[in-house]
Amino acid sequence: MRARSVAAWATVATALTFGVAACGDDNKDSGGGDSGAVSGETLTIYSSLPLQGDSRPQSESVVNGEKLALEEAGGKAGDFTIKYVSLDDATAAAGKWDAGTVSNNARKAAQDKSAIAYLGEFNSGASAISIPILNQAGILQVSPSNTAFGLTKSGPGADKGEPDKYYPSGKRTYGRVVPIDDIQGAAQATYQKDQGCTKTYILNDKEVYGKGVASTTQAGLEKVGIQVAGNDGIDTKAANFRTVAQKIKASGADCMFYGGITQNKAVQLWNDVHAAVPEAKLFGPDGVAESPFTEKLSESEQKLTFITNPTLDPELYPESGQKFFADYEAKFGGAPEPYAIYGYEAMSVVLAAITAAADQGNNRQAVIDAFFATKDKESVLGTYSIDEFGDTTLSDYGGNTVSGGKLVFDKVIKAAS
Repeated sequence: MRARSVAAWATVATALTFGVAACGDDNKDSGGGDSGAVSGETLTIYSSLPLQGDSRPQSESVVNGEKLALEEAGGKAGDFTIKYVSLDDATAAAGKWDAGTVSNNARKAAQDKSAIAYLGEFNSGASAISIPILNQAGILQVSPSNTAFGLTKSGPGADKGEPDKYYPSGKRTYGRVVPIDDIQGAAQATYQKDQGCTKTYILNDKEVYGKGVASTTQAGLEKVGIQVAGNDGIDTKAANFRTVAQKIKASGADCMFYGGITQNKAVQLWNDVHAAVPEAKLFGPDGVAESPFTEKLSESEQKLTFITNPTLDPELYPESGQKFFADYEAKFGGAPEPYAIYGYEAMSVVLAAITAAADQGNNRQAVIDAFFATKDKESVLGTYSIDEFGDTTLSDYGGNTVSGGKLVFDKVIKAAS
């Protein structure tokens, strides 16, 4: 059951982390000693993503991207052989990521003496649980998809205690290769203004990611002069959202923004809001930028749907990025979901960090340091650096429409200066 809140699970995760550390021995090769050295010449990189429910197509694409990057590197980083382990952080009962499963995955990696890095989670709320566990174990964590502002920074868009509560060791061990939600919020505001919105009603699914992107989007809308009619959390266990839809209608809003993920009944929300306010334009963030969402929308809903997503048109990427899309399609027999290229880059930057650490590539802290020292990396996404917080300097978002059940790239939305 999913009875505990994310905050409660984060507290439990931190406590469990200390238990893992206490149960270890003092051997320097345990991964918990002062040296942070990993035993042997084979290092394990874990991936933790939701591989059940509507999340599956997107996550499988991310896993394929990770595997492709490792394959192109010959299965090695420097002098070290890399073992890749893909874990599922979802359950059939939940149909999406599950707090207990996330905690188990993170502890599995923390207890593995060969673990050097962890790619995940897909969902920001899940990372709020795994980051403290991996942080205490001193293992580099790189997400291909988390955008929640509070995972790395404090300020508007972050909850009380963020981000410090995620780092019990006092050191940063987490980063990401995707632009964060203060950028996405600004992109949403720009996109909504471009589409003629004058009054937007904001909804969120009450998760870490959903609340965060709703908050940053509200800030963006207020900055560009679009009135915010409300910012409400929805009951994701409700059978329908007709009452919410009537509230939006009564507010006079001409646009709706949903901060949340597909798996929290986004399609039902779209159905009900569109039925109540058929002319309203419907906006979503990258949490719904996937085929399990777009394929289930009616034709009339698709015409009014606009989605921000950090993945751009393949032709806008450097040559290596265009090659990624061609190689992916050739190897896996179809075009990838939007986050596949970020899975590729998450693996790539971790391999680069291990390689940069040279003969210390089996030292967890040395690999963390090398990741945070990433500067002007030429990648499939373009050239970027990692800042002191673990965030990428990439800042472009794509605006997308929906047609034929698929995302259709519309325009690049530049981050406001």
